[in-house]
Amino acid sequence: MKLPTTPSLRLDGRRALVTGASQGIGLAAACALAQAGAAVTLVARNAQRLDELVAALQAAGHQAEALALDVQDLDAVQSALRGRRFDILVNNAGTNRPKPIDQVCAEDYAAVMDLNVRALYFLTQAVVEHMPQGASVINVSSQMGHVGAANRSLYCASKSAVEGMTRAMAVELGPRGIRVNSVCPTFIETPMTAPFFQEPGFLEAVLAKIPLGRLGQLEDVMGPVVFLASPAAALVTGSALMVDGGWTAH
Repeated sequence: MKLPTTPSLRLDGRRALVTGASQGIGLAAACALAQAGAAVTLVARNAQRLDELVAALQAAGHQAEALALDVQDLDAVQSALRGRRFDILVNNAGTNRPKPIDQVCAEDYAAVMDLNVRALYFLTQAVVEHMPQGASVINVSSQMGHVGAANRSLYCASKSAVEGMTRAMAVELGPRGIRVNSVCPTFIETPMTAPFFQEPGFLEAVLAKIPLGRLGQLEDVMGPVVFLASPAAALVTGSALMVDGGWTAH
């Protein structure tokens, strides 16, 4: 009797590009992919920080390189990525400016939408041009792409756009064998979210919406990223993988 074999979660021989890789979820994604065997290119603006991270990954026996790049500079993106082939793209670079709707200004709008939506779109455009069949694009979205929240109308709009792009790109790139999915975390303890929890009552309000009763940790996102990048997810495309402790199950 021939028994089925579980597809591999290993990524040996594959090349991955991770944006916003100098800290938080981006750094965790880069580490996860490297630990699974991929050769990872870490992208961020801080060249010194990237060099330190790459040295640490290489010291641990992993394949990694730094690419200091502002993903909002579309000309620089095109120049840096021209002719380069990646099997995996993790679009993680993003930002948030939480404010009541009547306090959001045009500068806030530009800052959030330019990075979370415009930069993601055009960097993906540059990378998928050279992606082979079997490649995987992973957009780091948010539970806020699926629900609403006070003071986060702008962030929710940007992540809803990411969800729409993910589905449309999956449809368009599917015939080329390129899969496109999103990972949608709840509040993960990172340098970006730390200031939020200084607000009185904010932590309690967040935990009340998470059935599992805790904030997310970076490790909670690492497994889902590896899964979506790997052959184990070969038939998964156009999907949003919720990593939200049950927030959106309400």
